Amino acid sequence: MPDAGRPFIPVRFAVLTVSDTRGLADDKSGQTLADRIEAAGHILAARAIVPDDSDKIRDRVLSWSKDEGVDAIITTGGTGFTGRDVTPEALEPIFEKRMDGFSEVFHRISYDKIGTSTIQSRATGGLVNATFVFVLPGSPGACKDAWDGILKAQFDYRHMPCNFVEIMPRLDEHLRRSGK
Repeated sequence: MPDAGRPFIPVRFAVLTVSDTRGLADDKSGQTLADRIEAAGHILAARAIVPDDSDKIRDRVLSWSKDEGVDAIITTGGTGFTGRDVTPEALEPIFEKRMDGFSEVFHRISYDKIGTSTIQSRATGGLVNATFVFVLPGSPGACKDAWDGILKAQFDYRHMPCNFVEIMPRLDEHLRRSGK
């Protein structure tokens, strides 16, 4: 529930579409996320498209995760089971911490919309260089479900009893303790 006594704090998002066939002009999933991010009052800090290539996906996410102008990264695409779907394989090995609850809640929301077809997605989330990273399917509906059902509230400082914004300053504590 929102606490009207707390101020809204905008978060800086980067959106990465993973596709061999899309460009910015026909990237409906990336546009869905960009529109929702900005409509919620947040900042679209960066947006890009990379092909279904593990190295390119990982390199872009690593670059953004080191950019002080990016607080969170959302990828869309490459979460299925075909040979070119490699986004989870590209990113999960670099997660400092996994966010299993994100996947579980995403699938719960998705199940209500598409039933058992939700098992065909390998949506995941975690932290990379103390930056939130969410890996979504490449459909506008999945992007709407993830944003509207999970991310919008968790990236609103007014959302209670807790939210991602209030813990963001402490995400790198484990890095500072280990001297990295």
